[in-house]
Amino acid sequence: MNTQNNRRGKQFINVALWVLLLSSVGAAQDIAAKVDELLNAHLKNERFNGAVLIAQKGKAIVSKGYGMANFEHNAPVTPQTKFRLASNSKPFTALAIMQLHERGQLNVNDPLSKYLPDYPKGDQFTIHHLLTHTAGIPELLAIPEFRQRYTQPTTFEKTIALFKDKPLDFASGERHRYSNSGYILLGYLIEKVSGKSYDQFLRENIFQPLGMKNSGSDTYRELIPNRAAGYAMTDNGLVNAEFMDMTHTMGGGSLYSTIEDMYLWDRALYTEKLVKRTTLDKLFTPFKDNYAYGWFVETLFKRKVITHTGGVQGFRTIIQRFVDDDVCIIVLSNLESADRQATMRDLAAIVFGEKYEVPKVRVIAKVDPRLYDAYAGKYQFEGNTATVSKEGDRLIWQGQTRAVLFPESDTVFFMRARPTTVTFKKDEKGELVEAILDQGAGRVTTGKRLK
Repeated sequence: MNTQNNRRGKQFINVALWVLLLSSVGAAQDIAAKVDELLNAHLKNERFNGAVLIAQKGKAIVSKGYGMANFEHNAPVTPQTKFRLASNSKPFTALAIMQLHERGQLNVNDPLSKYLPDYPKGDQFTIHHLLTHTAGIPELLAIPEFRQRYTQPTTFEKTIALFKDKPLDFASGERHRYSNSGYILLGYLIEKVSGKSYDQFLRENIFQPLGMKNSGSDTYRELIPNRAAGYAMTDNGLVNAEFMDMTHTMGGGSLYSTIEDMYLWDRALYTEKLVKRTTLDKLFTPFKDNYAYGWFVETLFKRKVITHTGGVQGFRTIIQRFVDDDVCIIVLSNLESADRQATMRDLAAIVFGEKYEVPKVRVIAKVDPRLYDAYAGKYQFEGNTATVSKEGDRLIWQGQTRAVLFPESDTVFFMRARPTTVTFKKDEKGELVEAILDQGAGRVTTGKRLK
């Protein structure tokens, strides 16, 4: 009897496991189908182009490319396409600093002057302040001289010279202000302390140990197979993005990678492959404004998420690590107008069963350009005024930015280079009275037409 009962028990367990497996497979297939529907809609709306990876509990549910890595060569995006990470390089820089901290080659609580004695005011802030964007270092991107030079190759020393003699924006530790300059200083510090180039140190201490064979420092001189070209969307369609030599962003945004390599990075951050557990805890402990060491620590759908974004000419990137759920979402795009934040939120909503909307596919409608005369005029929004004018057979919006309004219907128009629509409203007498500006993500404002 006991033998028969044991046999029945085992059969029940096998059936239960099989049902659980089928349920899991079905859920993964459902997620993949919904992701395809969402991203193909963004693709048709020219709001996304790139690669996406979604993984749960160590298994990839989605790992796919959408659109083109190079439009001129008709080369599609694949999971092996390499994208500029932009500021998603910062988490790698922060971890490299913590490796040096663990080895006793530096201490994050020391002032920068201990390691870079020639840096002005280096005794007024610590490495910790640089890691958390609380050192008060002036932002490189806001310096006019930078804008005049970023198409040419440079060095750490030349880049740092652009901001080192400027006064600090605030006393160290007083507040948080995101600073690319601070992370460029950290990249330089890695070189000075380790005696190796920034690229070599990361390659030997992070990329090679993790098997990240498709990651490294981006340089236009080097031949990098499967490298994506960067693009921008204009009123007249897609164009090549403005060129920037990535040596200007070493430490803060100079790396490239793939969705597959970035997932290796995610998995490693659950282990002690690179640093000890106590160091990882420090890495993910926010100091001010939810910023830790190279990571934002936030909440989405009431779930803890460790995240970072990146943006540079032609590229937009984001990684979200829902660490309590063991879910990772990685989006790498080579279209600088891609709405990464909204896309990432919707992808997370799909995974966690939250509400989201598949965007309506925008199609340019045929309307009589003479209709535009009725919409021309000024509209008063809260805090600013927008002007609508007719130029030839086009309707032009001039607010904080200038854009062509493409007709979706007689009353609804959309902008091609940003996720924005304008709806013209009439009163019961048929007179035009207002324009409703919808910039996505719930940002809807109404402007009264001025007489």
